[in-house]
Amino acid sequence: MRDFTDGSADTGMTTHPVAEMYAAEHKAGKLDRREFLVRSTALGLSAAAAYSLIGASPALADGHRAVPAAGGTLRIQSEVRALKDPRTYDWSQMANVTRGFLEYLIQYNNDGTFEGVLLESWEANDDATVYTLNLRQGITWNNGDAFTAEDVAANVTGWCDSTVEGNSMATRMGGLVDADTGVIREGGVEIVDDYTVRVTFPAPDITLVPGLADYPAAVQHRDFIGTNPADHGVGTGAYEITEYEVGVQATLSRKEGHTYWRDTYLDELVFVDLGQDPAAWFAGAEADEFDMTYETVGEFVDLFDAIGWNRTEVITAATVVVRPNQNNAPYDDVRVRRAIQMAVDNEVCMVLGINGQGVVAENHHVCPIHPEYAELPPLVHDPAGAQALLEESGHADFEFELVSIDDDYRKNTTDAVAAQLRDAGFNVTRTIIPGSTFWNDWTTYPFSSTNWNHRELGVQVLNLAYRSGVPWNESGFANEEFDTLLTEANGIVDADARRVVMARLEAIMQEEGVTLQPYWRSLFNHTRPGVVNGHMHTKFEINVHYLGFEA
Repeated sequence: MRDFTDGSADTGMTTHPVAEMYAAEHKAGKLDRREFLVRSTALGLSAAAAYSLIGASPALADGHRAVPAAGGTLRIQSEVRALKDPRTYDWSQMANVTRGFLEYLIQYNNDGTFEGVLLESWEANDDATVYTLNLRQGITWNNGDAFTAEDVAANVTGWCDSTVEGNSMATRMGGLVDADTGVIREGGVEIVDDYTVRVTFPAPDITLVPGLADYPAAVQHRDFIGTNPADHGVGTGAYEITEYEVGVQATLSRKEGHTYWRDTYLDELVFVDLGQDPAAWFAGAEADEFDMTYETVGEFVDLFDAIGWNRTEVITAATVVVRPNQNNAPYDDVRVRRAIQMAVDNEVCMVLGINGQGVVAENHHVCPIHPEYAELPPLVHDPAGAQALLEESGHADFEFELVSIDDDYRKNTTDAVAAQLRDAGFNVTRTIIPGSTFWNDWTTYPFSSTNWNHRELGVQVLNLAYRSGVPWNESGFANEEFDTLLTEANGIVDADARRVVMARLEAIMQEEGVTLQPYWRSLFNHTRPGVVNGHMHTKFEINVHYLGFEA
C-alpha cells in the first residue's frame, strides 16, 4: 500500500484556474508563500502541485515528516479531559487522544497546506459552491466494515445538525444548514458513488475545507454519529484506548487484528496529565515522567532549552481574549466595553502575559497572517479617556469581577489587564478558578479570559466566536450588520476582495468593544532528544500516527 505520511504524495488536482491566478500573484509579490498555499490547497490542489506552481519543493515544507523506528512507548504531557460527542469537542486535547482511532478527512500542516487523510483528493468549482470529495479507497473500520461515502455523508449530515447542543461543527458548515429546520438543507450532500461525495452550497462558501480540518471534525462510523467514541472505540486509526482516567492518564495501544491503511510506528502512547501549572510540567520532565510537552510557555521555554530538550516554535493566530459578556450588566453598555479597551495597553499584556513571545494584536481577532486581514488605524491607549467614558456610563462605582483559570499565561495576562484597569480608576476584583471548574462554564462568565486556537482564515474565527447565537460565542455579541457582512465575506473567494468587507467587520469589533484581544502567540513545545515528528503544530494537533523515536 502506498504510504502518504511523508507529505509528498501528488494527490488531488494538478491545476485550477483560480490557483493559477494565486500563483501569479505570489510571483508578483502580492501573496506570501503561506497565503498562497492555504488558498490553493483549499481549492483541492495537492501540496506537490501547489509547490510546483511557484517553483518550490514540498520536501522543504515545515510539515515534512521523517520516518521513525518501529516500536516503543511515547509519553506526552497533556491534560486528559472527559470525552464526548466529537462534534461538541471544545479542546484540542480531546481530539489528540481520539485521533489515534478517529481520523479526519483533511489535515492542516504548518506550512499552510491542506492534505488529504481519509480523502484522496477534493475539488471545488470556480465559485466555491460545489465541492467533490474523493475518498481514499481500501480503508476499513476496526470493526471490519469498509469506509465508504455512506460514512462521509452521515458525518456531514451530523455536523450540520444545529439542534444538537454544543455542536460547533454546525457553525463551520455555514450555508449547508437550513435556517428554518436547523439541519442540513435538502441537496446539501449527495453520494455520487461508493467513494465520492458531493457537497453543494446555495451560495459561495470558502470555509468548508478549513472546517473539515478542525479538531471537532473527527470522522465517526455511520452507526455511531452523535455518540462518545470512548463508549465504542470504532475508528479507522491504528490505536485503541486501553486506559482512560480523566485528569490523570490516557493510554493508546496498537489495535490488535486491525490492518491500518498506512505506516505507523509506536506500540503505545501515554498522555500524562500534570495539571495546569507549567512548573509541574518542568519538574515532571526532570523526573523523566514524559518525553514531549503539549506546549511550553513563558519562562519555561528557556528552562526546557537549558536541560537539553529540543524546542520547536510556530508563529500562529493563537491568542487570549479577555471579554465582557454582553448578556450581563453593565457589559451590555458599549461605553463600558469601550472603556475597558481604552484602559489597557495590549503590549503590556503581551510582555507580562507571555514573556513578550508574540505580536501585539488589535482587539478584533483577525490576524496579520490571515489572508483577508485589513490594517486599521492604530489603537489608542487612553486611561483618562477610559475613566471619563466609564463615569459617563454611570458605572464608575461598579465592582468588576475579572475571572481566569489558574494557569500561567492566561492568569498572567488577566492579571496584567486587571492592574491596568485599576490604574485607570476601575474597581476590579480578581477571581482565579481551577481548570477543572473553570471550563465547565467558560462561555457564561460575565467577565473572563479564555484562549483561542489558530484558524486558517479570519472569517473562520469570526464565524465560530462572534456570529449571533453560535455555541462558542462567549461574548454574547449579536449584531445584524456584522452577521450579514460575515455571510457575504464567507462567499468571496478572492482574499483581496474579501479584505474590503473584513475591514468593516474588524471596525465593528472595535467600535462595539466586543473583546480585549491583546496579542498573537508564538507557540512552543519541547521533546526529549530522539523523539521524531514531535514538532509544535500551529493548531495544537498531535497526530499520534506520525510520532516515534529515531531509527
